Amino acid sequence: MRDVNPTPAPPRRSFLKYGGALGAAAALSSALGACSSGPESTNDTGDTGGGANATLTAVIGYGNDGSWDPTQTASAFCMAANNHIYEGLLDTDPISREPYAALATQVPADLTGTSWKFTLRSGATFHDGTPVTADDVVFVFDRILDPKTQTLAKGFFAPWLEEVRRIDARNVELVLKFPFPEGVSRLTLAKIMPKHVFSRPGAWDDAIKGKAIGSGPYRQTAHHPKSNTTFEAFAAYNGPRKPAFKKMNWLTIVDAAPRVARISGASAGAQIADNIPYANIARLRTGGMTVQGGAGMNNLFLMFNTRHKPFDDVRVRQALHYAIDTGKMVEVALRGHGKPSTSFLNEANPSYRPAKTVYSYDPEKAKKLLKAAGVKKLSIEILSVNVSWIVDCLPTVKESWDAIGVETTLSPQETTAVFTKMDQKQDYQVVAAASNPNQFGLDADLIMHYNYGPQNLWMGYARWADDSVAKQLFKDMDRATREPDPEKKKTMIQDYIDVVAEQAVLYPVVHNELMTAWNPRRLAGIRPQPYPGINLLQAKWV
Repeated sequence: MRDVNPTPAPPRRSFLKYGGALGAAAALSSALGACSSGPESTNDTGDTGGGANATLTAVIGYGNDGSWDPTQTASAFCMAANNHIYEGLLDTDPISREPYAALATQVPADLTGTSWKFTLRSGATFHDGTPVTADDVVFVFDRILDPKTQTLAKGFFAPWLEEVRRIDARNVELVLKFPFPEGVSRLTLAKIMPKHVFSRPGAWDDAIKGKAIGSGPYRQTAHHPKSNTTFEAFAAYNGPRKPAFKKMNWLTIVDAAPRVARISGASAGAQIADNIPYANIARLRTGGMTVQGGAGMNNLFLMFNTRHKPFDDVRVRQALHYAIDTGKMVEVALRGHGKPSTSFLNEANPSYRPAKTVYSYDPEKAKKLLKAAGVKKLSIEILSVNVSWIVDCLPTVKESWDAIGVETTLSPQETTAVFTKMDQKQDYQVVAAASNPNQFGLDADLIMHYNYGPQNLWMGYARWADDSVAKQLFKDMDRATREPDPEKKKTMIQDYIDVVAEQAVLYPVVHNELMTAWNPRRLAGIRPQPYPGINLLQAKWV
């Protein structure tokens, strides 16, 4: 792929295939077939009592029925699970995002060249007992880089990675198109899969549906879509982050009330849950739970259909952003657990600077922009995902737009319904949804290309890629990717983010904090993530 974009032109039903192009900020009701039937998500499996043989039970606020194919998925549940099942040559710490040796024996000392060589860990085996070899590594990267195969991972690698070569059974070489030190952290996004399993006819479809065989510390033991997925410590694992739990049962409970109930009270059936509603924090803490948040890229964004007038006019898009009382949204809907956006990036991102265009609450400016654009009596239907915190934010948007004379209707729907319409190229005006590219990393180049690019999934939805401003933006993004000087690259990224902010085609309204709750009397070593899901590779029983 010559153009730098992380999401190539997707096949039909692309959103469902990826299992959550929203950064998995919503549960998916995928049409994928179940791998097996099983217990309802309210039932545990195994011993949940004390002792080393206890089953850790986790509650995940996102669906487990998205794609499990590591080269395809953006599903919160599936990505989190795959981080326990699979390994990359390198993986990254879930909080610092620093790379560490996983299947490879070490992180390359010199990242300034165009050749990185890796030796595989001696004795590493897949969960079926087969040794991991260089052929498995080449197999996965060949799939990712194959121009005839459209995967989400392609955009994370194809712009800078030329090929992956087998040196011998335990050694591989990555050949880069140009020096790209940031790529070392992206290697965790290329999970190594057994060639002898996934090269079989139909195997990639099986991977989408939930078949998972890796070399990581936990092996998948059962998968029940829309219910639960179970894991067991892999006895033969000899890598750096050992399994601390003999068994795990991850329940998928999308609705907030039953999810919170599952970890509440003396008879709580789970020890940890993510996606905790802000309204429940105080009660959970009073009940003895630890509730902590992670602030990152998680955001409510607006995406405009630029082929639907008057949203082709940048002044209209800007007006609608200026009109939103983001301070009220943070205070009322997010209960203080967020900040109005001052850039596409959140303020903690290493590449952050305030954008030249910051959409501070200014209803008078919004009215003037609409008047300058010749827009009168505008009526808007906001097509929205039904993620609970997004739904909580929508009334502020409606009140703000109504206040400047824009008649606003809210239409929250299931995520799959919203993006099936996008995939089918149905007409719409404005979409409100959630996104969190931090699940892929902190790299600003990656984050921006995940959302913007000439063949990008999102730009296809916004129908903006053919705009002259967009074409110049994509060229500027490509040049920034190739810039070898880190400070110059950072400035170039910040400069093109100014264009993204000014155009407001797909742009965040607020960045918010994600909350995780756990029982501190049972679990230690928990670190809340600023992106959906959980990571238990450094956790343990108390």
